[in-house]
Amino acid sequence: MTDTHQDLRRRHSAEVVDGVGKSASRAMLRAVGFTDEDFRKPQVGIASTWSNLTPCNSHIDDLARRASDGADAAGGKGVIFNTITISDGIANGTEGMKYSLVSREVIADSIETVAGCEGFDGLVAIGGCDKNMPGCLMGLARLDRPSVFVYGGTILPGKGHTDIVSVFEAMGAYSRGDLDLIEVKQIEETAIPGPGSCGGMYTANTMASAIEALGMSLPGSSAQNAVSNDKSEDCEAAGAAVLKLLERDIKPSDIMTRQAFENAITVVIALGGSTNAVLHLIAMASTIGVELSLEDFTEIGRRVPVVADLRPSGHYMMSELVAIGGIQPLMKTLLDAGLLHGDCLTVTGQTLAENLSDVAPYPDEQKIIAPLDRPVKAESHLRILHGNLAPEGAVAKITGKEGTRFSGSARVFGSEEEAQARINDGTVVAGDVVVIRYEGPRGGPGMREMLTPTSAIMGRGLGSEVALITDGRFSGGSHGFVVGHVTPEAFDGGPLALVEDGDRITIDAEADTIDIDLSDEELMRRRAAWRQPAPRYTRGVLSKYARTVSSASTGAVTDQPE
Repeated sequence: MTDTHQDLRRRHSAEVVDGVGKSASRAMLRAVGFTDEDFRKPQVGIASTWSNLTPCNSHIDDLARRASDGADAAGGKGVIFNTITISDGIANGTEGMKYSLVSREVIADSIETVAGCEGFDGLVAIGGCDKNMPGCLMGLARLDRPSVFVYGGTILPGKGHTDIVSVFEAMGAYSRGDLDLIEVKQIEETAIPGPGSCGGMYTANTMASAIEALGMSLPGSSAQNAVSNDKSEDCEAAGAAVLKLLERDIKPSDIMTRQAFENAITVVIALGGSTNAVLHLIAMASTIGVELSLEDFTEIGRRVPVVADLRPSGHYMMSELVAIGGIQPLMKTLLDAGLLHGDCLTVTGQTLAENLSDVAPYPDEQKIIAPLDRPVKAESHLRILHGNLAPEGAVAKITGKEGTRFSGSARVFGSEEEAQARINDGTVVAGDVVVIRYEGPRGGPGMREMLTPTSAIMGRGLGSEVALITDGRFSGGSHGFVVGHVTPEAFDGGPLALVEDGDRITIDAEADTIDIDLSDEELMRRRAAWRQPAPRYTRGVLSKYARTVSSASTGAVTDQPE
């Protein structure tokens, strides 16, 4: 191709397939279906997270083909490739859960590796679970080629308005004696009715909403049912949109700006989203080269209210929000109130304000999204805490339903399994602050989610009477008085490593503090006696992760600049 405009669109693929010197490359591609005409087209890599190991991703192979069809119809050549995914819902409470956050880095690495090797000019990435979504965005950010992200979509509710968290909490109710085994099995059999990501405003739906607000997915992508015509059409449109982005040379770095990340944080807070958004947004910002810190969540949280009555702390599910218009009317409301930056560029090639200009408001009778002047909570539920127990910060998810202050006696455990056993057998009682340590990015390694113990606490009826703090993290489905991401983590000698049974711990979500009632002298005495434990893994991916990962307060990333 001699036209300079077309050369721009084929900036990367031309190096792979143009000229007699690339005959071998073309020969390989002919064997997978390329024609002479295809070699003259921009190549669009379709990164699919399909697998049949989890309902979150079991339908994405069909969506990937639709995205490829959309790229083809718009004049490109779609090429589908896979990256991995794991299931938090399956692995939670097991040693295997240590691979969950690690998988985010593996996904980013694999997308970068495949696209960098194969010379794709643009990309579509399709994710359907909470780690593969930020992993996809981080891979796209590293490559910085015209790209669109597609959310795989939300699952429908199970029988009796149930979901995966209903199953976890049923197990806690069984240990308390409130449910029998038959009742637990009935919930187990009906709570997950088909494909799609977990149904509340848990991490998957939180991250999908954040990515749409960031401008990296098409309008409406975050609020569609997994199995629907809307989702199929969203994928085709994404494939075509990449060709338009190639025309204008619009890349992730043009979209993922500081103001765009502020928009994402604003929408996450308004929706009552997961604490994992803090970790993932900081990681995504780090990857694209935007400065973002824990303090930004505090600053934005002072002016943005929580307005969504969505699970886990609320009542409704994402599919019910989909039915009344998704997050677009909410974003229009936030924009009109001056809480969003409307001039941010998006993958449509238009600004956020232009995308929202014709969005209709929610129906008058809906009860899911409250007005800004009558919010669920006047300030953010995501509280960034500091104090002598977390000098570098911790992240709490406190809606106010559990209260805003908790003071109790430490009950200390060195692993999630140990804590879970003591919750189930009744050792943990009202007034306790459960401390689960050595579960951080390096100490775990992998920063496991504490959905199993938090669900057990809720299932035993202790949600407002027991707090839980950890250097691990939480599922978006966790609720109660919970504080995670405590830094420095215990493995690095953070104050969490020095806590003993019976110590008084106070958490104040209005003053944003977390403190242990010990003198500096006593903490110094304990620190002098503390010895770092041996690494739990010395070979393999978990060992490699533990050696390279940053603190949770900086996103737990493995590719920080030198």
